[in-house]
Parts: sequence; structure tokens; C-alpha cells
Amino acid sequence: MKRIGRYIIRGLIGRGGMAKIFKVELPGIGKISALKYFDPDPLTEKLLGENRLRDLFVTEARTMAGLNHPNIVAIQDFDEHEEKPFYVMEFFANNLGTMIGESYRTEKPSRRIAVHKALEYTRQTLNGLACMHDAGIYHRDIKPFNLLVTAWDTIRICDFGLSKLRGESFDGPANLNVGSPYYAAPEQEKNPDAADQRADLYAVGMMFYRMLTGVLPLHAPGHKSYRPPSRLNSDLDNHWDHFIDRSISVDPGDRFPDSPSMLQALDKLARHWQDQMEIACRLPSPDPPPPSDAVDKVRLPLRHAPLKVYPRQAGRVFGLDRLWRPKTYLRPDYNMKPDGQIVEDRSTGLIWQRSGSKTCLGWQQAAGYVDHLNREAFGGRRDWRLPTVDELISLLRPPQETQQLCIAPLFDTHQRWIWSSDRRSFIAAYYVDIELGFVGWQDFSAPFYVRAVCSVE
Repeated sequence: MKRIGRYIIRGLIGRGGMAKIFKVELPGIGKISALKYFDPDPLTEKLLGENRLRDLFVTEARTMAGLNHPNIVAIQDFDEHEEKPFYVMEFFANNLGTMIGESYRTEKPSRRIAVHKALEYTRQTLNGLACMHDAGIYHRDIKPFNLLVTAWDTIRICDFGLSKLRGESFDGPANLNVGSPYYAAPEQEKNPDAADQRADLYAVGMMFYRMLTGVLPLHAPGHKSYRPPSRLNSDLDNHWDHFIDRSISVDPGDRFPDSPSMLQALDKLARHWQDQMEIACRLPSPDPPPPSDAVDKVRLPLRHAPLKVYPRQAGRVFGLDRLWRPKTYLRPDYNMKPDGQIVEDRSTGLIWQRSGSKTCLGWQQAAGYVDHLNREAFGGRRDWRLPTVDELISLLRPPQETQQLCIAPLFDTHQRWIWSSDRRSFIAAYYVDIELGFVGWQDFSAPFYVRAVCSVE
């Protein structure tokens, strides 16, 4: 059993130029955390030297430990192992990059996020940055993968390896990039020392654009090839264009001067969105679309026997596109039972819990939850089971337009990430993000919800 200090290693989360990040367990109580271990790769060590990298690593830990804010990841421990420093922080299974489907080809299209959710994630990010900037700290690497998303759907800013204190100078090689392509502000790419809080706000604007449109603006506002967000998302208008244009201006002097100013403008934008929603919901509902034959393209009944599926096969086995969304959506025929606890889908012959687990559970705990439902004869039935990916996909709908948001949801929206019975490996299983409409996978300890299913007899 491999350890770093007293922590048991449960898997590698990722690595950067300066360190590796492990998922670890604290013996005795089984608490899961993330551990960042100083272990620079040879190229970075050659560029900056081990001593400089060690100083940066310790400074990063000290910086994070000095910040106390609900939108910044918290440090839990600091120590050394085999003469190399490490620090321990909160572990969260999800991050914004994974949720939108961003890959190493950053310029490729990603999944959109609902307008109200994009507003909330951006607001939380700006609140966390306001705390940092007040402390004289500039992050310099704000991007989707550095925004962790908790089980309570809140943002935690992480990875302070490139951050700098106000007045501090960068003493690395002149040709060393600081920040990530597309998200790093132009002045930061030219001269890392020139980056201040407005560089972080530029990155927030780029992320906001991506969440709303599913793409990145590959040209600056004013360029003939630049596409305002309202041209890519029919729910947006020129109010959103003005906000984005200011956020990602090439000239730092034309951007919002600080986080509070950007927050104030974002709140104004949110009020405008709320007003537009109220108007839309007072309008008569549009005529329903003609019946679709999509359900006839899917073999029924849906598979209910669990499978073990490798990621490279998942698209074919589950019928998914490049962003792991269904290629075909089923047309449901829901019927709420009188007790309000279960919903029957007459098109698939499935009976669902209307809500599901009230708290997040690990995959192995999910089986215990389902067993409890059967012992208690929930909804008068004792044949509940964990759904397969195929069955969970039947709950997904195509991306929503504004008018659809006016309709009260049939299912409880509290359960967003839902475990399936299908496994990726001996330590990982697939889940479905009901809100963003895609299939993902995580190891068994990830905290997701359970919504049980059974079949009509």
C-alpha cells in the first residue's frame, strides 16, 4: 500500500510541470482528500531549477492557506515526504472543464451551460477572486479545469501555482508562458509582470462566453470574424454582447477595473435575464412540435443488465456523440402516480423515483440505498435497482430554450449527477449529468445521487 506521509494513495488525479496531484485517504477515518506532491518534470526543472520550483510550491501552499473563502479550495495539511514538500486540500470529483467537455484541444466546441447556471458560476468565481485580489494576489491561470464544482454545486478556485503577489516580479525565463492558451490575457502572454486583477477578469469573461455559447471567441471584439454571444445563443441579446465585449477587451483599460465592478455589471445582467424570463413565461406556449419517431429508433425495452464498458467503447455502446451526449433522444410519456413519489414512463416501461437520494453517495453506497428502498417497499414495490446508462439517458431532453424553462419540472432537480449500474473499471462507474445532459465516469468514491428504477410488470 503506497503512501505519502501518513496518507494512502488512492489514485493519480493529474500532474503539472511542478507537481503531481493524488487522491488520498486518511487512515482510520477514511476521509478522502487531494494531495499535491512536489515532483517537477525534467523540462520545467531545467527551465527554472529545483530550488526555484520548491520556493514556488511552498509559496502556493502558503498563499492558499492564507485565504479563507467559500469559493476558494481550503488547505488541510502541509508536510514533507522523502524530503519533498506536499500539501493536502479538499477533494471534489468534478470541475467545470470536465462538465463542459473541454479537452486538450481547447479550441474544440464544448457543452453549453444553462444561462442561469452560467451566471451563478461566474458570480461565485468573481466572489472568490475578489477575496484574492483584496489580499494582493493575482491567480493568472483561471480556466475551467481550475474551478472545482462541489456536490452542492458551488465553485472552488484551485491551483495557485502561477499566482503572484502584488508588486512581485517574475524571475523565470523570458520565453516561459504563464497561464493557459485562450484564457490568458494578451498582456499576460507578452509580459507576466504586467498581469494584475484585470488579467484574471479577462479569463472569467472568456469562460463566461464559453459557458453561454459552447465555443471560444477566437478573435477579439471588433475583429471582423468575432461573433458576439447573441449570434450563437438565441436566448441572449445585445446586453450580453456589451458585457462580454468589455470583459475580454484586448486593452486592460477598457475592461472592468476590479471584481466588484464586474460583479455589479453581472448582477445587472442577471436582473435583465430575470425580466426577460418573466416576459417569456407570460407569453402563450408555442404549439408543440409534431410527434417524433425518435423512440422508434431505439431498441425497447432498454437494457437493464449492468455492463463493464471501457471509455473508448462508450460512444458506440451507449449511443453518444463526441461530447458524450445522446445521439438520439427518447420521447417520454410520463404519468405521475397519485402518491407523488414515483413516475411511470409508458414509452419505455420504466418506473422511476421522482426524487431519489437526498444526499450524495459513493457508488458502493448506492447499492445500500437501493436495498433500503426494497426493504421498505418504497412506492409499494420491492424490485428497485440502480439504472443503467441506457435507462438514465431516457430521462435526458435536448438543450432547453427559454420557453421550456417556464414549465415546472416533473422530476426533482436536486439530484443532478446520478450514478448508473454500469462500470468503467473495477474502481470506477458511469454517471449521467441530468442538467447538462451527458454521460461521464468517476471512481466509486465520488459523491453523486441515486435515482432508482424498476420495470412495469
